[in-house]
Amino acid sequence: QVQLVESGGGLVQAGGSLRLSCAASGRTFSSYTRGWFRQAPGKEREFIAAISWSGSSTYYADSVKGRFTISRDNAKNTVYLQMNSLQPEDTAVYYCAASRVVLPTTPERYVDWGQGTQVTVSS
Repeated sequence: QVQLVESGGGLVQAGGSLRLSCAASGRTFSSYTRGWFRQAPGKEREFIAAISWSGSSTYYADSVKGRFTISRDNAKNTVYLQMNSLQPEDTAVYYCAASRVVLPTTPERYVDWGQGTQVTVSS
């Protein structure tokens, strides 16, 4: 029901920052939990962060806590992922997703997905 398109990926040096955006179309955006995942070559999809319908609650994976910040602007139908202090191990394709469950962390509980945006962090 929701179409998601990620943008903002690119190539950065270690220690740098990027802000990913996920633009949504459809009329039910504000009723969904929004999440970010990433997947590196040869690895399973990894949960990164989630934000509640109102934006008042967030949850982060330990691997990114303190470095990444998820936010949303429902007026613009957009979710963001601010990534600071990037390291080579952060290199992956990053996906945004939408769920009807409160702050889920497993990909199986997300029903709408974007196509992904590549983030590459060099040493």
